[in-house]
Amino acid sequence: MTGTSKIVLVLGGARSGKSVFAENMVEKSGLSKVYVATGQAFDREMSDRIDVHRARRGADWDNVEDPFDLSGVLGKVAAADKAVLVDCLTLWVTNLMMEDRDVLTESNLLSDLLPNLPGLVVLVSSEVGLGLVPDNYMARAFRDHSGRLHQMIASIADEVYFVAAGLPLKMKG
Repeated sequence: MTGTSKIVLVLGGARSGKSVFAENMVEKSGLSKVYVATGQAFDREMSDRIDVHRARRGADWDNVEDPFDLSGVLGKVAAADKAVLVDCLTLWVTNLMMEDRDVLTESNLLSDLLPNLPGLVVLVSSEVGLGLVPDNYMARAFRDHSGRLHQMIASIADEVYFVAAGLPLKMKG
């Protein structure tokens, strides 16, 4: 059975404005807002980044933090009257790799789940395939996992955007 979801993928580089663009999209939806954070604060700099994101959103967002079980979280929080923002897929891939989890299996679970969710789901991710070929196995594996995941999500998404310098380019939808 297919849900009534609208799936949006927002890609961009570091500091491209992709998160702000996605947050504004959710704000404009008029739906109840849920923020699903995949990041983990392993150091002070990441903790500061998380604080900036929280402060920018304000108190009217429900926040769920889970670095691993993205499909499980989405299955619990998605609803017809909600807009769910996932930020971000590349941090989620990193977390899975660091825990030696099967990234392809988890990616397939997510890809299979998304079309069956109700409401709006906006997924943010960093495009990592535009630079040089990484010089080590783990970095290449990360790039490859991220690229495959982006292709999977883009193929089922209703809309796909690429954000650079704060400017969105609509690629699909």
